Amino acid sequence: MRMEYDDVAWEQSDKVFDRFKKKKVTKPHVLLAVTNFMAGYRPESRPVDRARVEGMGAFNLCYRIIFEDGFSSLLRFPCPGRVMFSEEKVRNEVAVMTFLRQNTKIPVPTIIHYGMGDESPAGLGPFILMEYVKHACHLMAQLRTPGYKRGERPFLNPDIEEEKLEFFYGQVADILLELSKPSFGKIGSLARDVNGDWGINHRPWTMNMNELAQLGNYPPKLLPQSAFTTASSYYQSLAKTECMHLTTQRNDAFDSEDDCRFKYVARKLFQKLAEESSLHNSSAPESGPFKLFSAVIDWEFTYAAPVEFIHSPPWWLLLDMPEEWPRGISNWKKTYQPRLETFLRVLKRQEDAAIAAGSLLEGQRLSGKMRESWDRGDFWINHGVRKSWAFDSVWPMMDAKFFGGDTALEQRDSLLCSDERTELLDDEDKEAIEHFIRKKLEDSKKRILDDWDD
Repeated sequence: MRMEYDDVAWEQSDKVFDRFKKKKVTKPHVLLAVTNFMAGYRPESRPVDRARVEGMGAFNLCYRIIFEDGFSSLLRFPCPGRVMFSEEKVRNEVAVMTFLRQNTKIPVPTIIHYGMGDESPAGLGPFILMEYVKHACHLMAQLRTPGYKRGERPFLNPDIEEEKLEFFYGQVADILLELSKPSFGKIGSLARDVNGDWGINHRPWTMNMNELAQLGNYPPKLLPQSAFTTASSYYQSLAKTECMHLTTQRNDAFDSEDDCRFKYVARKLFQKLAEESSLHNSSAPESGPFKLFSAVIDWEFTYAAPVEFIHSPPWWLLLDMPEEWPRGISNWKKTYQPRLETFLRVLKRQEDAAIAAGSLLEGQRLSGKMRESWDRGDFWINHGVRKSWAFDSVWPMMDAKFFGGDTALEQRDSLLCSDERTELLDDEDKEAIEHFIRKKLEDSKKRILDDWDD
């Protein structure tokens, strides 16, 4: 049974976000302050009208303003309640966008200015002011099932024309190939050093870290605090985070005593595999080079990661994640397979063209590595280790990869209560099982959150 988000934490997050929307977003004095602020960075022209809310996504509030000379700019703010480390998010996103403009062919908007909360208009918080880039269509709208309603989960249109799908996959493939070219000596977030040179000088800033602090009641001080020098040390840190997540999420973490036991045993086995360096592909570089990775084509959670991450085929080929798929993960896998074949075929075609044009080396191909990741089952490791709330859904795939046997995927959870699996645990972890379960059951009776600032 998949772990759910902590509903108490989610409610608290929503209260902060709703208060921000009510008191700030469209108030006349806020719109005036935003308009004056944005206009101040384009003195050569005047605004056609005051700034308007362009959109409010999962993490950002955006204002847009149009000038008389036709130029348009966008002002983005991380949303309180949705983003837990807003200054870090802005700095990292600015660094990634600046680096990509300077070092790749990926089209990235020009950053006009950015700053922290003390510089922002109307006290809206850290911000990025950038040029507004017009787009012909929204990629998701072109790919999802017809009849989609706002708030619903998107699904790839099962009747989409292959030619249309290949066109959009081709655009994304070009970006992934370009993103994979730069190399780094550490795992973490981009920043310039004192000499102005690019390097990895901060911890890897990920969407999962934000969600753990926002929706998992996870202690922020226990999240990674620095960059990593080896792939195995990063995998070990992520596996440790999976265990700590189960420990610290007070509410909605399990639905029965047996379910709690399943989750405990699976995470402890996973942590042991990480400590044995079994999660890291032995054929991949241990000490780098590491590559820029983004779970989706979105620069706010982009960081240098183990190459196994960029060698995993994208989960979003179906638009929806395997752990969210209503018909279960086995059906997701079956539905995903033909779309993966299309994507890999398109990716190889784009690789061939880039190699012929001299913009890509033979050793920089991704298509073969992605197929290998899928065939070997590494895809499931790298998905589960990056997404804490996906872990239980993909565990049966990982169990089959590491422990083999002919048990059906749907029955693999039951093995977690068997001697066959519990005997694989360290003695200390075996002895702690019952105490852990009793404490979790007791803690779950009070629907409160721990205050980690105390």
